[in-house]
Amino acid sequence: MTVSSSKRIITCAITGAIHVPSMSPYLPITTEQIAQNAIDAANAGAGVIHIHARKPETGQPSPDLELYRDILQKIRAVNKDVVICITTGGGLGMTAEQRVSVVPEFKPELASMNAGSINWGLFPMLDKINEFKFPWEPEMLKMTRNYIFPNTFESMEKMCRIFDENGTKPELEVYDTGHLYNIAYMLEKGIVKPPITMQFVTGILGGINSTPFDIINLHTTAERLFGKDKYNWSVIGAGKAEYTVATMGLLLGGHVRVGLEDTLYLGKGILAKNNGELVAKMVRIMKELDLEPATPRETREILALGK
Repeated sequence: MTVSSSKRIITCAITGAIHVPSMSPYLPITTEQIAQNAIDAANAGAGVIHIHARKPETGQPSPDLELYRDILQKIRAVNKDVVICITTGGGLGMTAEQRVSVVPEFKPELASMNAGSINWGLFPMLDKINEFKFPWEPEMLKMTRNYIFPNTFESMEKMCRIFDENGTKPELEVYDTGHLYNIAYMLEKGIVKPPITMQFVTGILGGINSTPFDIINLHTTAERLFGKDKYNWSVIGAGKAEYTVATMGLLLGGHVRVGLEDTLYLGKGILAKNNGELVAKMVRIMKELDLEPATPRETREILALGK
């Protein structure tokens, strides 16, 4: 099957590990909420859903495999088609072993893998929250003032080996242009295999910003390093830049990611009540550009999953 060039993949990141429950009453926390949001996102047009787990009692990011198992079972009981991408980014303070444990346990078609270390600054959120629901929330945000998200060459190589052994394709998370050079090195050494799949993550304090200059920088560097036939790319703009960056990504020929992991707002001052709303907005923008969301089957073809 040859997929039309008008087809673009929408990934929906359901809950993530960045936003805290005090920021929105609609942030999915329980396995039921996360699974239902994933189902709604798929129904709205997402070809890929990106999964993190949280402790149901407090909303704190969790590496608990049983929580992941429950989420995956609940999704697959209703939707057997959508591509599931499980995180190996995990949450702050998790070890590399905890983060990658989902891959041998569940053998997903796709899993995220961070392509380098960065400073990870979430502490500015402290100024935007007047009252916290849980004690862990301000503590987590405060710790990021002195936190480096570690992804060394040794740990990345180990993760890639585990991915390869379990038939899982890495979705390489790129937070800055230096990460593209990390990927180029791993591609040259055969640690990752073409066609590679990359997610350009912009707008995190410590990584690249979400301006048009930054998106062009990532895109042209990737073109120069990899060439058109060796990679697929998608882009997000954390926070208010989400749809601006996504639209620019579409115009440049890329795919897009939306979801409550990346932004809590459907529009200025309007909290999104469900991930399905965020995907539906992205579909509307696509249609204005004469583009269409790729189906899960088309998504698998584009990303060369299972090959």
